Amino acid sequence: MQKIYTVKLKPQEQECLKKLISSGTDKARKLTRCHILLMANEQKTDIQITESLHVAMNTVFRIRQRYAVEGLESALNEQPRSGQPPKFSGKQQAKITAIACSKAPEGRSRWTLRLLADKVVELDIVDSISYKSVENILKKTNLSLT
Repeated sequence: MQKIYTVKLKPQEQECLKKLISSGTDKARKLTRCHILLMANEQKTDIQITESLHVAMNTVFRIRQRYAVEGLESALNEQPRSGQPPKFSGKQQAKITAIACSKAPEGRSRWTLRLLADKVVELDIVDSISYKSVENILKKTNLSLT
């Protein structure tokens, strides 16, 4: 059966892949992709590659496809993941940190996480925020109230 996506590596690409494998400093996933491309270049079947490298058939197909369509860099590297966007902008986080560094409210010796969360909502910096989110924001700046 004719392969939909054939891998024909250029000599410099083969050399690059072999160097990556021999260095062994990259992530295991990337090294596996290198092996897949080298074996595919040697006209190994998908079944031979999956059995040899203990990867799924779909993985071999996707690596072949990405190499044929997008090139070597795309085939080797992770695709960006969507993930959830941040709930608070950098500007909002900076304002929260600034308030935490300011003088505590009258009658208090220092800010608490709950007090900060209430103050941030009161000042209309954010619509709502939990004290845990305040803690996480402050943790990023190595500023801890706990």
